[in-house]
Amino acid sequence: MSKTPPQSYKFVQNKACAYFPCHENADPETFNCLFCYCPLYFLGERCKGNFKKIGLNGEIKDCSHCLIPHKPENYEYIVRTVGEHLHRSFPKYQDEDEEDKEKEE
Repeated sequence: MSKTPPQSYKFVQNKACAYFPCHENADPETFNCLFCYCPLYFLGERCKGNFKKIGLNGEIKDCSHCLIPHKPENYEYIVRTVGEHLHRSFPKYQDEDEEDKEKEE
């Protein structure tokens, strides 16, 4: 029996991928390929993932032991976190949101 979540837009698997699953510690039955490249990577050390710093000066972020983007139950967390950070990056849209809230009241 497959453990695939019922919301297909939250879960994608590509078992034909030469790297599937790309993390050794992953369960192939529930491994989610939707976020093949982690959308939280840009957060650096604030991503809350299980990463380590490697390289001579610790300049490389190694996420090979992190499964946050590959677990189906983390879809909402990723979308919410990326949305929050993108929203902060575009102050113009924050002003428009405030105007929309005022109109609703």
